[in-house]
Amino acid sequence: MSEPYTGGCACGAIRYEVSAEPIVMLDCQCRQCQRESGTGHASHLTFECEPVVEGKATHWEAVGDGGVVKRRAFCPTCGAPVYMTFPDIPGYFVVRAASLDDPTRYKPQLICWTASGQPWDQVDPQLPKFDKMPPR
Repeated sequence: MSEPYTGGCACGAIRYEVSAEPIVMLDCQCRQCQRESGTGHASHLTFECEPVVEGKATHWEAVGDGGVVKRRAFCPTCGAPVYMTFPDIPGYFVVRAASLDDPTRYKPQLICWTASGQPWDQVDPQLPKFDKMPPR
């Protein structure tokens, strides 16, 4: 493995370190990601691991279109979204690409939920696209 993935919120009150390689890096165009990001998609790195998280995040939960409960974490001080977990699927940790200390490490592999994509949000046309989530 390369060096750990580290990052946090905009003000530094929340920090994380992941000592694993991502199982997938993707751009999600679902409506929840659009609303949370304030733009047409959110960029995520998904890890199968137990991260080290410092600081106290505020959480909110929502059920995704596929029926999965998503527990999103953001900083109560600066409001930046930082990570997401799944109460019904323990062991997965998802970080926002922009929260990385080195965001150049983000290399998107696919685009999901293109069925909800906005025509003004043009993402990499070379990436594989899925109307919803790709098959596992």
